[in-house]
Amino acid sequence: MRRIPFVDLKAQFAEEREALMPVIEATLAGGAWVGGEAVEQLEARLAERCGRAHAVALNSGTDALILSLRALGIGPGDEVITAPNSFIASAGAIIAVGAVPVFADVRADQNIDPDAVAAAITPRTRAIMPVHLTGRVADMDPLMAIAAHHGLAVVEDAAQSFGATYRGRPAGGFGHVGCFSAHPLKNLNAAGDAGFAVTDDAALAERLRRLRSHGLADRNNATEWGLVSRMDSLQAAILSFRLGRLDAVIARRRANAALYRHSLGHLNAPCRNHEFNTFHLFVIQVGRRDALRDFLAKRGITTAIHYPVPIHLQPAAAGLGYGQGAFPECERQASRILSLPIHQFLRPEDITAVCEAVTDYRGRD
Repeated sequence: MRRIPFVDLKAQFAEEREALMPVIEATLAGGAWVGGEAVEQLEARLAERCGRAHAVALNSGTDALILSLRALGIGPGDEVITAPNSFIASAGAIIAVGAVPVFADVRADQNIDPDAVAAAITPRTRAIMPVHLTGRVADMDPLMAIAAHHGLAVVEDAAQSFGATYRGRPAGGFGHVGCFSAHPLKNLNAAGDAGFAVTDDAALAERLRRLRSHGLADRNNATEWGLVSRMDSLQAAILSFRLGRLDAVIARRRANAALYRHSLGHLNAPCRNHEFNTFHLFVIQVGRRDALRDFLAKRGITTAIHYPVPIHLQPAAAGLGYGQGAFPECERQASRILSLPIHQFLRPEDITAVCEAVTDYRGRD
């Protein structure tokens, strides 16, 4: 029985090794291991890809969110509206700057509901943080209109969506700042933790650069308290290398998604004509999800759940005052969502095997 892994980083390195190792060796031999030309070149390419004037390389997507909120002046007493079905880092970044995460329920496609966002606004609201889940961009037109009407900042949590577009505009290209992760599991992935932020605001970009390096304006003068969130030059070089291959990676993932959708399309939120989905994840929604997951595991198929416990029901969030039933759609999905393997190293017969297994299980259910 051929095992079908959820991710295959070993296959990625095997495919890249011959071309990637000279890049790594040249970076190490160059002696600039923090900052320098490799980081600057990556930032220029990322900004261009996102249609923004500036990109700031950081050491994680989480720090991109935290530092962006800080750079916007958001802190204690402020509220930031976000989705409850994201990874814990989305709300955690808001908590990290002393602000309060306020959740709004989601739609069937797992992305935040603009109507729920509008209903959650209070006099203390300072920003909206839409999360572009699974590789598709949230419904940004109404969200941007709501933000403009109320004078709110928009911080895009685009960790899962680099390369995705909405009405022809790239993820990260809508808000005051777009924040990305380049964690090894992302479509554009480093060989460790990495992240970046993009913006058109030169002053905001400059403050992000200070905050990522102890608040230093130059070698000897700190204008504010910052932290260490620089991207290593080695990760920047690897990301630049992989950025050149990203379109092919996305094409392979979209081809896999098309095969899935041929058999399982009724279980996955439909793609809309105005969106380009990069399929960081391929998520189905089914009853008796955990039993299906066990059934697939017995056939050698590894799956994941993104995410089984909504943020508002996490023990860490108890003090926020939410309880079971606060966000019905999010909670309903949390018991039904299952992420199937979608990575670029799957063969068509692997997709067929997964589809047959899902169909076989549902036929027995």
